[in-house]
Amino acid sequence: MDKWFEELLEAEDGRIVKIAYKDLLASHQSKFQKIDIYDTVAFGRMLVHDEVIMLTEADEAHYHEMIVHVAMNVHPNPQRVLIIGGGDGGTLREVLKHKQVQTAHLCEIDGDVIRLCKKYLPNLSFSFADPKAEIFREDGAQFIKKKKNFYHVIIVDSSDPIGPAEVLFKEQFYRDMFAALTGDGIVVTQSESFLFHKDIIKDIASFSRKIYPIYFYYYTMVPTYPSGVIGFSFCSKKYHPINDFKPEKVDALEGLKYYSKDMHKAAFVLPQGFAMFLESAE
Repeated sequence: MDKWFEELLEAEDGRIVKIAYKDLLASHQSKFQKIDIYDTVAFGRMLVHDEVIMLTEADEAHYHEMIVHVAMNVHPNPQRVLIIGGGDGGTLREVLKHKQVQTAHLCEIDGDVIRLCKKYLPNLSFSFADPKAEIFREDGAQFIKKKKNFYHVIIVDSSDPIGPAEVLFKEQFYRDMFAALTGDGIVVTQSESFLFHKDIIKDIASFSRKIYPIYFYYYTMVPTYPSGVIGFSFCSKKYHPINDFKPEKVDALEGLKYYSKDMHKAAFVLPQGFAMFLESAE
């Protein structure tokens, strides 16, 4: 076991992730980033962008199920859904488990991510072939500006706020998403870890509360991320994530590995210190 991948993004803060791998299955420098896919010893196949872990087969459901099903089981009729990012296909896979969905748009800036994931991560990417799915290889921040009052749910499955994803953590992007939603629409965005990224979360909470009538932060456990925890912003025009949750919709979902009725509610129960911090964010 002499081949190791090391994620050094937060090494200066004293944190690294080190994962043993058997083979490097693909390595490609796209227009936007370096894309690697490894066959790991303990976690199955692993997708890496610019030396940062995006997912592993072992725990990707923890992330993809939670970024999707919370909003989809709160909105009563999510017919039109947009995914920004999500080029691996996992978020799209989960969205299409909801029979109410008529149109699922996916906007991924880097078409090479889609191409490589179709080849090496078929358990995630098979939904690209679904007739309800339409794929756009564009900048999501620009794509959203062209849509008004259209989507019932928008899900931003982005990488960290560096490189091409940085704009997806800005106030203007959240305002553009608000305009693209129907009158009862919901946005969910990848919003980093409450353990190590409080400043980022504070900024998102501050401007989201100015734009959306309802804002909450919730989280999930992903062991192969540096903190083991990743969070999401729930931004809604009308529906409350707990009061308007429809648990009967969960029974219709197939193949769940992490998300459940109880997990939906528990994800919004924040550690006391962070809850107080978030409440004070202005």
